[in-house]
Amino acid sequence: MSKAERTRQFIIEASAPIINKKGVAGTSLSDIMEATKLAKGGIYGNFESKEEICVEAFLYLRSNLAKKLDFAASQGNSAQSKFFNVLDVYKNDESMMEGCPILNFGTEADDTNPIMKEHVKKAAFSAQKRFFTILDDGVKNKELSSDLNPDVLSIKIFAMVEGAVLCGKLVGTEQMIIVLESIKEEFKRYVL
Repeated sequence: MSKAERTRQFIIEASAPIINKKGVAGTSLSDIMEATKLAKGGIYGNFESKEEICVEAFLYLRSNLAKKLDFAASQGNSAQSKFFNVLDVYKNDESMMEGCPILNFGTEADDTNPIMKEHVKKAAFSAQKRFFTILDDGVKNKELSSDLNPDVLSIKIFAMVEGAVLCGKLVGTEQMIIVLESIKEEFKRYVL
């Protein structure tokens, strides 16, 4: 990796948590400069705009979250353990206290930034697909009832998880845990 690539990556990594917390509109160039200790020229020598930094920050956060979720799923040896492991990432990962990047960036980008909206939409579909795959494999492997509709339940679970993260961010982890535990209870109804 060249020095320019390392600097660019450093800016993304230093900016990402700030942008996730404060939002695209709420994060100023001064915030990015303070986080990186770089001058304006050092930032704009690597990026064309703050929006480009924000898109790259989202992609970085999304990638990190996807790696954690995929790793958690891979540690399970049944549909239930894979599913519960994924939910536990949302419950236990400290970065969730600032909110899920899909939720944070999606809320802001839905009406204001079509490029960001497309990236967030892909991330949402990817998250739904992760749940779908676990559920669908569970049905195919006869671990879960054939009454379970993986298409419908994966969308519902994704929406509930994102809502749980929002509850955790707004009112505390107790409500987030209640929602996540209720998802687990619903899942258990399908276990054979």
